[in-house]
Amino acid sequence: MSITLIVPILLGCMAGYFVNYLADVLPFTRRLSQPTCPQCDAPFTWKDYLAFRPCQNGHSRKARLWIVLITILAASIYTWITPSKMGYLLGLILITYFGVVFVIDMEHRLILHPTSIFGSLLGLIVGTVSHGVKDTLWGGLGGLLIMLAFYYFGVLFTRIRTKRMLAMGQEADDEEALGAGDVILVTVLGLILGWPLIWFGLLLGILLGGFFSLLLILWLVATRKYEKNALMLFIPYGPYFIISAFLIVYFPKLIQMIVPG
Repeated sequence: MSITLIVPILLGCMAGYFVNYLADVLPFTRRLSQPTCPQCDAPFTWKDYLAFRPCQNGHSRKARLWIVLITILAASIYTWITPSKMGYLLGLILITYFGVVFVIDMEHRLILHPTSIFGSLLGLIVGTVSHGVKDTLWGGLGGLLIMLAFYYFGVLFTRIRTKRMLAMGQEADDEEALGAGDVILVTVLGLILGWPLIWFGLLLGILLGGFFSLLLILWLVATRKYEKNALMLFIPYGPYFIISAFLIVYFPKLIQMIVPG
């Protein structure tokens, strides 16, 4: 192993731990705080927390901790050996941001204001470095307007869904097809990707989410649970928008193969 890989390995491990830490505390406290067990709320000592040990009451840790650590580490090494216009450090910070938003939205269906504020500032920096101020601002505006249209369409869908659930004798809930957090997230991704790439990022994210939804529907049909659960089927779209933006930023050659020119 080349000695130069020590840098991305060390920084990648730190970034992976940081993503796990923020995903463990921000949804509950909205600030940096001592991590606690999600099952019994017992506080972790930092030694036990960093070693992925069970809490003091014996509850085991999530497999997500290892998955995130290994994924961020691999992304750090890839970013190190595949230089981009934004450079390694800024690229690793962006990966860390993507990781935090992905995990929190996947586990809690939340896109938090602290991550949105930080993402906006990061998006302005990354976008300006990558494709200039003009395309950055146009990308943010384009993402905002497109997602606002989808958001209001989702509101209409939710109203229709609620009426149908009530008509079927089911208890209605407050689930939304898309939330305001998704609008903010896509605005941030618009800053990062710029115009016109943001429209492709949205399309790819929607296709990825649709593909996963199709697999889920097929599973419900196969297990004969579709009629009972069809109206309760909601997935967070934020993670798929994150995956889409990650692929566009870090694997541009792959995207060029999909969309020549």
